[in-house]
Order: sequence, then structure tokens, then C-alpha cells
Amino acid sequence: MPHLPEPPTRTPGWTVGDLRIHRIDETALPPETGPWLLPAATPEVVARTPWLRPDFATGPGTLRLASHSFAVRIGGLRVVVDTGIGNGKPRANPAWNDLDTDYLARLEAAGFPPESVDLVLLTHLHTDHVGWNTRAQGDAWRPTFPHARYVTARAEWEHWAGVQLDGARQQVFRDSVHPIADAGQLDLVDVPATGAALAPGIRLLPTPGHTPGHLAVELRSGSATAVITGDCIHHPVQLAHPAVESCVDVDPERARSSRRRLLDALADTDTLLLGTHFPPPTAGLVRREGTAYRLAPVPPSPARPD
Repeated sequence: MPHLPEPPTRTPGWTVGDLRIHRIDETALPPETGPWLLPAATPEVVARTPWLRPDFATGPGTLRLASHSFAVRIGGLRVVVDTGIGNGKPRANPAWNDLDTDYLARLEAAGFPPESVDLVLLTHLHTDHVGWNTRAQGDAWRPTFPHARYVTARAEWEHWAGVQLDGARQQVFRDSVHPIADAGQLDLVDVPATGAALAPGIRLLPTPGHTPGHLAVELRSGSATAVITGDCIHHPVQLAHPAVESCVDVDPERARSSRRRLLDALADTDTLLLGTHFPPPTAGLVRREGTAYRLAPVPPSPARPD
């Protein structure tokens, strides 16, 4: 299991207006993830994009990816965006199977003990975004955040409810999705094309394609904004090459359109982009470069004194 660079007592984060957005690390993903997930991002394509190195790609042209959540206090709420892979869960992907990470210790070190979390935003219902929805209690899976409202798009839920799930995905829904619904904590939200204001400072942005109800999350404090990508953008290589698609996009053409639309809206603005699978430094500003874009990295910032 790869070791993460920061111990739980040093939670990386970014200051956006009056907000402090924390990255809650779960695990680095193995090198073979990139060629599987983004097959068109070949070593040759990566090599033609020098700004990816050394932060987002290694010398041979191998993409670096990670699994993490984001946590923020906003409008009086403690909010977690996506919940990673989870511990002790049987998964078909060997890199995700039966993990044993210190994710909860990292979350608590950032000031978000599970009992304190008010809102969990799920960009979509894929395996590596819902895992810490639940944790084992005896022989059952119970909500990790017992007092939280778990929110996802109604279109996302209706899609998965209406298709035949393979065995691996059935397992994910059994241990990480259905238990929060059974506990009465799952809240389905209609998200129009213009987006949906969920709470003061929180806006859900429709970015369909990777899944039909996929969301990005906008956080605002005064005039300062940040956007969390979910899987609308898996890796910064997709800024330089927006046509690069994920092998698990439900609708690749729609995913490309959503990605282009989001990047075009953010390009040459001061909005901080936070990638749900971007490795450290994880965040940056979107800048136009020819007919595509690049990410100008913004490293974590020191926390303001209380």
C-alpha cells in the first residue's frame, strides 16, 4: 500500500475567502490506474504535455492519481464531498479491495469527527466515491456519518435503479449505498441545467456524461469560489486534451461536452479547481493554452490562525 506524504496531524488545505477546504487523503492509486482509466492518455500524449511533470506525471509518462475527499465548514455546516473507497470492503479492483487506511483519523484531525458532519455530497455513485458512506458495525454496514444528510442527484439514483447491476456493483450498493437509504439519510435533489443552490455558499453543477447524474460542487465565500471536479475531470491531462475520456464514462460524448463547458467557464478566472483524483498539489487555476487548457498548480496554503 503506498504511503501518503502527510501524517494525519498535517491536513493539507486551501483558503478560499473565509473557507478552509481540507483534502482528506485516503490512498495513492497504483501506476497501472492511468492506462486503464484513461487509455488515450498514452505515454506519448503525456510526454507532449511537459507541465504535467513532476506533479501530475512521472518521467516515463505515467499518470499519478489519488483517492481523497474534501471537507469544509460553510454556512454553519460541516460538509464532506465524496467518500472514497472505504475500509474492509470486498472489491473487484485489487487496488480497492479490503483497504485498511487511516482516512477517519485524517478526517478527525481536520476537525470533522464523523458524528459532527452535517452534509455529505456525492458527485456520483461509483465505487470509489461512496465507500466511506458506511463502516462495519458487527455484521452490518452502518452510516459513517450518523447525523448527516447524504445528497446526490435524483438522476443519478434513478439511473442505477433502472439498470441491471453486475455482481461487483451490486456489492457496492449493498454495503455503501442502500444502508444510507435504509437509514433515511439519502436525499435526492433535482439539479437543472443551470445548477442548484443547496445551501448558502454551496451550488451543485450538473456535469453529466461520466454518469447521467454526475455533479461538480461549487463552494463560494464572498467573491471567492472553488469547484470540486468529481469525475468530470479525472486528471489534469484532460485539461490539455479534453477529448481524453474515461473507460467507464457512461456517455463519453456527453462527458467531453460537460468537461469542455466547465473548463471554458473556469478558464482565466480566479476560481480554484480541486480535483477529486488529482495527486498533490491537487488544486490549481485553469488557464487557456491554445485550443485547450492547462492547470497552474496552487499548493496547499497555511491555515489562518484562529
